[in-house]
Amino acid sequence: MPETELWEYTLYIPNDLRAVTVARRTLRLILTMHGLIRLVDTAELLAAELVSNAVRHSKGPAALRVRWAAGVLRIGAWDADPGPPEPPGEFGLSGEERRGLALVKACADLWGWQPLARHGNRGKFVWCELAAA
Repeated sequence: MPETELWEYTLYIPNDLRAVTVARRTLRLILTMHGLIRLVDTAELLAAELVSNAVRHSKGPAALRVRWAAGVLRIGAWDADPGPPEPPGEFGLSGEERRGLALVKACADLWGWQPLARHGNRGKFVWCELAAA
């Protein structure tokens, strides 16, 4: 995979926990088709945590965004709730959603979030990155 190649996919999903499985399988297919098989397992885990949080903590639709640029895979989940995500907890010491963000923090090279307001739509985007190295 050329490091200079750039691509991006967005999967819009309903507020339904079954969307987590759809997002994981879609991400696996995207990465496999782009020759990034070595990132699939970790990327699937990260996407599942981000999408699960988006669906559980928002009443509206959500989206999974996957972007490849300069040898870095960025996985993000958008949801309609503009509030910040719960801070990552310690493994085994906090609620399920906080353990999920702790897992993202532990497995990703970088993670963060940003509030969004575009075209009257509000919400937030929680993302993480994996380097191809």
